Amino acid sequence: MEDLETAGAHPDNSFNTGRTVRFSEVVASFTYALDMTEGQPPGHCLRSCRIGMEIGRHLNLSSRDLWNLFYAILLKDAGCSSNAARLFELYSSDDRITKKNFKTVDTDSLVQVAKFVFTNTAMGHPLREKIAKIVNLAMHGEDLATEMFMARCERGASIATEMGFNDDIAHGIRCLDEHWNGKGRPRGLKGEDIPLLSRIALLSQVADVFSYDGSPERAIGEIRKRRGSWFDPALVETFDRVSRNLALWEELFSPDLESIVMEMEPLEHARPADDDRLDQVSRAFGKIIDAKSPYTYGHSQRVGDFTYALSKELDLPEDRCRWIRRGGFLHDVGKLGISNTILDKPGRLSGEEFEMVKNHARYTEEILVRIGVFRELSFIAGAHHERLDGGGYPRGLRAENIPVETRIITIADIFDALTEERPYRKALSDDQAFSIMEDMRNKALDSRILDLFMDWRKSRSPSPTTTAGVLSGKHI
Repeated sequence: MEDLETAGAHPDNSFNTGRTVRFSEVVASFTYALDMTEGQPPGHCLRSCRIGMEIGRHLNLSSRDLWNLFYAILLKDAGCSSNAARLFELYSSDDRITKKNFKTVDTDSLVQVAKFVFTNTAMGHPLREKIAKIVNLAMHGEDLATEMFMARCERGASIATEMGFNDDIAHGIRCLDEHWNGKGRPRGLKGEDIPLLSRIALLSQVADVFSYDGSPERAIGEIRKRRGSWFDPALVETFDRVSRNLALWEELFSPDLESIVMEMEPLEHARPADDDRLDQVSRAFGKIIDAKSPYTYGHSQRVGDFTYALSKELDLPEDRCRWIRRGGFLHDVGKLGISNTILDKPGRLSGEEFEMVKNHARYTEEILVRIGVFRELSFIAGAHHERLDGGGYPRGLRAENIPVETRIITIADIFDALTEERPYRKALSDDQAFSIMEDMRNKALDSRILDLFMDWRKSRSPSPTTTAGVLSGKHI
């Protein structure tokens, strides 16, 4: 990953190399954000895809089925943010760590489940709270687990559909956590009622988790142990053959992993990353971002739409308006790497916690800069907390180094943050938000763009909202 101090500091408009960019390249790069949300090491989805595609080839799947498998595994965690807030509520622990630790649990083992619950619930909290949480999980665990897996699986399938993928891919994602013996979630499907794509994806996921933190031998042993319980016995036999290929395990840790995985996409079914698909993936990932916390529901969608409207008010070309809107959808993608213990904290953040939140701007840039067609946008979106007076973050840029596109996103982001409810306050009315933004004029916010936005917003005549408190601009 490139150094943030240089990546995007001079926006790169040179990605047009004369070749057609494949949509798979864009999706593959975005999977690093999904890995972050799941608490997994970078490249988890890519490594799982490499393993799964090797299994698919050994099964002699058709090129269409291989293409479906390719995307079902890359996007297997598309619904991962939808249960983050609920996990925090139930466990009072960092959702990313909870998810990472759960990936190694064999849920058919009551001992492993009990150990997981005890070691991951309310760590650092008073004993009384820990006991209360554990008792709740023990009494309602089955229903709670089904609820969370249902939310995750259905959301993931919906995201895939919104990106334009077919029903086979969506259903493969929907059934990822079903087990061969019928004890999986959320529907308890059994045997061959589980789509083949899901069976391969789950096995590949477990293989990566145990090989990355252990060794290929540990992964092979875990897969064999779950033969007939979690996994289709025939697929385990295929995996046994695949696992003898030492080059496979070496490629999982190759710096060229992304290129290796891209070569496995059946090219006869590949799609170009045209403007419509870039719009689709940007909006879809905006929804993944917003699902992480109930307090940000719809935020990225509204910021994207605000930026588009404001860009039109500035008479920018249509293609540029769409481009900036993508930045609005994706400006907070770095929040997928922030714990819900901070995002959903009901009180004011401590200084240390606020520093952790500030990392999201840097994470946004680091994620987007990997994606060639979003290289310039990575800087634009990642800078949305910079201020004209140099008091912003992550770089402390001053006015002359903050592009107009970033200034647009900043105003849209601040307005929506003020007029929506947060854990520590009620939503502000438009007039209250404008009053705070007036105080930020020429210090944080561009005066001309602010005027255009306020005029546009007032012309829309939104319904008023109320608030129980007052907020200063530095707390947004």
